[in-house]
Amino acid sequence: MPIDLLRDTTVLRYADAQLATDRKYLPWSARAIVLRNSLEMVGHIRFHSRPDPEYLHPYARNAVELGYAVFPAHRNLGYAFEAVSGAMHWARDTHDVRYFVASIAPGNIPSLALIAKLGFHKSGEHVDPEDGIEHIYLGEELPPRP
Repeated sequence: MPIDLLRDTTVLRYADAQLATDRKYLPWSARAIVLRNSLEMVGHIRFHSRPDPEYLHPYARNAVELGYAVFPAHRNLGYAFEAVSGAMHWARDTHDVRYFVASIAPGNIPSLALIAKLGFHKSGEHVDPEDGIEHIYLGEELPPRP
């Protein structure tokens, strides 16, 4: 297991809690971002829920929220774009998800740049009890396939 994942197991604890109450969440749960040639795990990606959770209704129906992290040694190499784009295509192709949501802290410049590149637009904001103020971004158009 990568040391970066061991240092912050939040994504694993979240997946465990979700799966304990909803076994159908499994296909939406955490996935490793793995390099094709070396099979090295460089990050992870997940959906926060199955499609159309009530908490996303103010922003869009038939939406899912994405979460992702690329480990520090592997950032700025395009892995987040490829992973998020691939996840969006999977959700659209297999479950006809129409909208995608990302909640990002206003100071997270790399994620803001990624979301802009993916065509998301700001549609609101909220205060996360753990992370503080987050801006809510909504995307509908799919980026090119990775």
